[in-house]
Amino acid sequence: MKRFLAVLLVAVIVLSLIPGVSAQGDLGSEGNPIQVYFVPSVEAQVIVEGGEIMAQALEAATGLKFEVSVPTSYAATVEAMCAAPGSSMGFIPAAGYVLANNRCGVEVGAAAVRYGWPYYWAQYIVRRDSDIYVMGDLEGRTWGYGDPGSTSGYIVPSVELQAAGITPGATVETGGHNQTVLAVYNGEVDFGTTFYSPPVMPQGHAAWRDGDLPEPYDLSVDESYIGDDGKLYVGDIRPMDARTGVRETAPDVIDQVRILGISAPIPNDTLSFGAEFPVELRQQIIDALIAFSATEEWSQSIGSEDFYSWSTLVPIGDDAFDSVRLQFEILGLTEQDVFGEG
Repeated sequence: MKRFLAVLLVAVIVLSLIPGVSAQGDLGSEGNPIQVYFVPSVEAQVIVEGGEIMAQALEAATGLKFEVSVPTSYAATVEAMCAAPGSSMGFIPAAGYVLANNRCGVEVGAAAVRYGWPYYWAQYIVRRDSDIYVMGDLEGRTWGYGDPGSTSGYIVPSVELQAAGITPGATVETGGHNQTVLAVYNGEVDFGTTFYSPPVMPQGHAAWRDGDLPEPYDLSVDESYIGDDGKLYVGDIRPMDARTGVRETAPDVIDQVRILGISAPIPNDTLSFGAEFPVELRQQIIDALIAFSATEEWSQSIGSEDFYSWSTLVPIGDDAFDSVRLQFEILGLTEQDVFGEG
């Protein structure tokens, strides 16, 4: 009997050391749910509520259990995924993915599509009454950005400012895109950097194209307002950039905050998986999410304008992010530079 118990104990120990095998049960079970991480780029409560809707939809489609978390920063999100290589999936931006892939082998599975676009932009925003009119005017000015791990909020603007020979003055880490917009709105910073998504043009008008004005309207003619649907409009045009996220707090945000310019295109945010996450489950989850994106509940989850505004997602490979890696090389940035020593 003692020999049998000893053999059984050794077997349990060996099994516990095999990737994908857990003493709590199979991955996706009640005792070992899949860990779903979202970066805190918008209000955490919005993410938690929308994330739970997504988790319920995924559970119904796959039979797997999911646990939603919103770490306190982009760095903490990467840290959490690296700490759970066999059970984590994360919705992380391009720069965060590149850092996570370099640190612990996190692998991209899919990327967002927003309103037909496979990429997005960074925008530079200032108050409409500001004396900042061209990029060169940003020299020495106070810069507000959400998080040093944000691709559009910090990484891409850092590359572009350095390439232009522009050195900002003081910097303020606001905590998120919404907070950056409000910091500019309230005059707490001279300029801010957030994400830019193209506006939705009214029926009968040509769709916005890369190279068009980021604000294709005239405020001296077109009134900005919140429609009966709760969305922000300027005339018949619906802005989709970060300013829309504060429309309830600052309904006149379009009247008070203008877009100085936008960046070169950036690969959209990713759905990535821990390095040891089972391959067969990855595809099952991606397929379920694509199907979920065709439902009404999607617009109450990650598809909401107040969440991440994803329209759907498409499979993507690691080489799509080589341009982001090049930006790190241009800046000479390391993970410590972006996330800090902690």
